[in-house]
Amino acid sequence: MVNLFLSEPKWNDDAQKSSNINVILPLLNKLGSQIQSLVTHGARSEARLWLCSALSTISISPSKQLNIFMKLLRSKPRKMQFLSQVLTMMFEKRPRKLGFLLAKRSYILEKFFEGNQKRILEWFSEFAYDGGSDHKRGAKALAQFAFANRDICWEELEWRGKHGQSPAVVATKPHYLLDLDVERTIQNFLDNVPEFWSSNEFAESLKDGQILFLDTKFFIDLFIRFMYEEDMYDVWDAVEEFLREESFSSLTQHLLITLEERDLCRFLELLGNYFEPGIESWDSGDSSRWLGVLLSRYVDTESIDELLLLSSIINQGRQLLRLVRDENGNDEGELLKETMAEICRGLENESSFSVILRELSKMKHIQVIKLLGLLSWTIHFRLSEECQTPDSWELLFRENGIEFRRSSDHSLLSYNGFSEESESDSDSRSRVSKKRHKREKKKRKKKKKRAFDDDDDRGDDELLDLHSISRSWLLSTDGFSATWTSGFTGIHRKVLFVDMDEGVIS
Repeated sequence: MVNLFLSEPKWNDDAQKSSNINVILPLLNKLGSQIQSLVTHGARSEARLWLCSALSTISISPSKQLNIFMKLLRSKPRKMQFLSQVLTMMFEKRPRKLGFLLAKRSYILEKFFEGNQKRILEWFSEFAYDGGSDHKRGAKALAQFAFANRDICWEELEWRGKHGQSPAVVATKPHYLLDLDVERTIQNFLDNVPEFWSSNEFAESLKDGQILFLDTKFFIDLFIRFMYEEDMYDVWDAVEEFLREESFSSLTQHLLITLEERDLCRFLELLGNYFEPGIESWDSGDSSRWLGVLLSRYVDTESIDELLLLSSIINQGRQLLRLVRDENGNDEGELLKETMAEICRGLENESSFSVILRELSKMKHIQVIKLLGLLSWTIHFRLSEECQTPDSWELLFRENGIEFRRSSDHSLLSYNGFSEESESDSDSRSRVSKKRHKREKKKRKKKKKRAFDDDDDRGDDELLDLHSISRSWLLSTDGFSATWTSGFTGIHRKVLFVDMDEGVIS
C-alpha cells in the first residue's frame, strides 16, 4: 500500500538507512532524465503549453510586465505573430481606444473602401427600417453628411427608383434612404467628394471601433505600419496602456503561444530577472513562488528542457500521468515504470523518507524542488495504479492513519466538519443493501419509461450507474476535514491532503 508520509519524520542516524539515500537520489535523477526525454521529445508542444499555463499564475507589478512585453515588441527581428496577437487582443478588449485613433486619421480609410463592394455594403447599408433616423455605422455618417452638405454632394446620391429624391422629401420620410444604391453612391463619394472621408460625421462612425472587425488583417497591418514605419506616439501609448492594464495571466496565456522557442527563452530571461533565487517559506500551496525560484535560475540558459520537466512534474501531474500511460508498452514507458517501482521499494518506511528530507535540507533550492517534485509525482503515479476501487481507497486511508466517514451525498459540511447525512464506516454497511435495492428499482422504472425515448436522453441512467459504483467520504487529518469522491472511472478529488507540520504531499 502507498505510504503518504503524513506523520512527522523520526530523525535518526542509522547508517544502513543513510546508505539508502545513495540509491534513491540517483534513481530520482534517473527518473527525471527519463521524464525529461518523454516531455521534450514526444510532447514538447504540449509541455510548452503547460509551462505557459504555469507562468500565467505568477504575479508581478504592472510596470514590470509592461517592461517585459515592450522589450519583446521593440526587439529585432520583429515577431509578427506576437505583434498580430497583441493587436488582436486590443481589438477584442479595447476597440474604442483603437477606433478613436482611427477617427483621428479617418481619411486613410478612403482606400480601404475603394473598389471593395463587400466592405462598402457592410459599413454603409444599415439605414433604419422603422421610418426613423436611427441609422447605424457608416449609414448614419452618410446620411448626416449628405444633409449637412447637400449643396455639394446631394447629386452624388444614386437611387434605385425611376427618379431621385429631394432633401426635403427624405427629411420627412427618412425610410426613403433604403432605396439608395449604396455601392454606386459610395463610389461617387470616392471619386467626387473627398471632403466626406475627413469629415466629422465619418470620423464619428469609427470611434466605437466596430470597423476593425470588417477586415482584422487589414487593420492589424495598418497598426503595425503606424507603430514601426510611422512611429506614431499615440498608437504606442495605447499599446503601452493596454500592456500595463491587462492582467499578466491574460497576456501570458494569449501571447506566449505565438513565440518561437528562442523568443520564449528571452521572455523567461526577462521575467527571471525580477525574482530572487531563494525561498523564504516552503509553502507548497503557492506554486508560482516555486516557479519564480526556477526562473531566477534559468535566466542565462538557451534551452528550456529542464524547465519543461520541472513545470510538468510540479504543475501538470495528471497530464504527465496521461503521457506516461500513452507510452505503455513502449520501451521508454516500461523503463520509466521500472525506475518508479525501484524508488517506491526504497521508500517503504518512514525512516527512509526522513533521511531523504534531511539530505534535501543540505541542497540548493533548485535541486530540492526538482527532487521533491519527482518524489511527489512518483507517489501520484502509484496512487493512480493501486487505488482503482472504493475499497482500495479506504485501505489507503486506514494504512496512513486518515480518519474518514462515508458520505451519501455532497451536502455542505455542518459545523462539526461532517455532512449532516454522512455516516460512519460501520453504520453505512447496514444501509447499503436497502439503498442498492431502491436504486435498482428506480433504474428499472426509468428504463421502462424511457424505452421509446431518443438516444440523447440516456444521461441520467449513466449517472445512476456511475453513482452506484462510486463512493464519497469525509476525511479528517490533523483537525482538517475535506470531501473526497472516487469512482471506477477515475479519481474526483475535492480537496487534497494539506496542512501538515512537515510539509504537504499532494
